[in-house]
Amino acid sequence: MRQSVTSLPALACFRVAAELESFSKAADRLNLTHGAVSRAVRLLEDDLGVPLFDRRNRAVFLTDTGRRLAEVVTRGLADIEDEVQRIRTRHANAPVTVSCEPTLMMRWLIPRMPRFHAAHPSAEIRLLAGGGPVLLGSGTDLAIRRNDFTWPENHFAQHLFNERIGPVCRPDKAAIYFDHGRLRADAKVLHTRTRSSAWQTWAEVFGQPCPTGAGQDFEHFYFSLQAAVAGIGVAIGPWHLVENDIRDGLLVAPQGFREDGSAYFLLSAHAPKSGSVSGAFTDWLQLQACDRGESPIP
Repeated sequence: MRQSVTSLPALACFRVAAELESFSKAADRLNLTHGAVSRAVRLLEDDLGVPLFDRRNRAVFLTDTGRRLAEVVTRGLADIEDEVQRIRTRHANAPVTVSCEPTLMMRWLIPRMPRFHAAHPSAEIRLLAGGGPVLLGSGTDLAIRRNDFTWPENHFAQHLFNERIGPVCRPDKAAIYFDHGRLRADAKVLHTRTRSSAWQTWAEVFGQPCPTGAGQDFEHFYFSLQAAVAGIGVAIGPWHLVENDIRDGLLVAPQGFREDGSAYFLLSAHAPKSGSVSGAFTDWLQLQACDRGESPIP
């Protein structure tokens, strides 16, 4: 039966000592003590039953056996290190799945993704629509969420931007729904089931009563925003979701935008490693979030 190979740490010490033919220099390179290197080499010699170094007057010289072993160990450990590096590189460059709330993905994230791909052409980001609690590390690497629920304390959470809201409508409807920049009580407002308390939050933030006029309900937030673009009524428009429509003249916000006390965060199971696709996306996303644009806040 073949005997087990001597421990890798002893072989690693031997490789450096053989290269330098000095226990002291090997200790300096490995950040170990001279005694630790000497003991590792002695352990290897005892295991093999043959001397690997001649020790003369505080100097050491490889024996013929030691030289042959050093050549094999150097090749073997180099192959191991190369494969470990290849594994790390493949893992670092693996596709990253990002879960994001649907409306934010459609109206804020996707329009910016060409910038990320231009800066990181080999990185693969897979976008997944989702909201609320998310299981990270099991098919989903990162998640962009508003803090309207409690996530596990051990999650890594990076603040992106505060939510700023305001009523928005089509420009030619502003005179109908607003009076001197103030939302009329009888304005037709658009509701969404995915953020059912949006108008109540607006009333508290802006210090106005909730509109009492006729309204219309929509299943998703982005439907209510599209209905506002179509001129059907007034919707609650978070700045990051309507900024492009406002710049393009599709929507106006006569009362501007104010923070509602909530914020968006990037969540992950642990802090993304520098040099990985997750790390690159995290850094890039933080830069995008810091670009506040021209959000009017009265």
